[in-house]
Amino acid sequence: MTRNEGTFDRAMRVILGLVLLSLVFVGPQTLWGLIGIVPLATGLVGYCPLYSVLGIRTCAVKS
Repeated sequence: MTRNEGTFDRAMRVILGLVLLSLVFVGPQTLWGLIGIVPLATGLVGYCPLYSVLGIRTCAVKS
């Protein structure tokens, strides 16, 4: 698994994941907030399987 997410993309995914996970504990307290695990995990790892399928790459290419 090579990294296919840039720094900004990763930061936004981690923030979005944490916000969605907070819905489980604060706010409407719904289990839909568990969806936040997906962007949080992909942001921490730096690899998105959907990006690979679509051929998208937001990280800088090493020369």
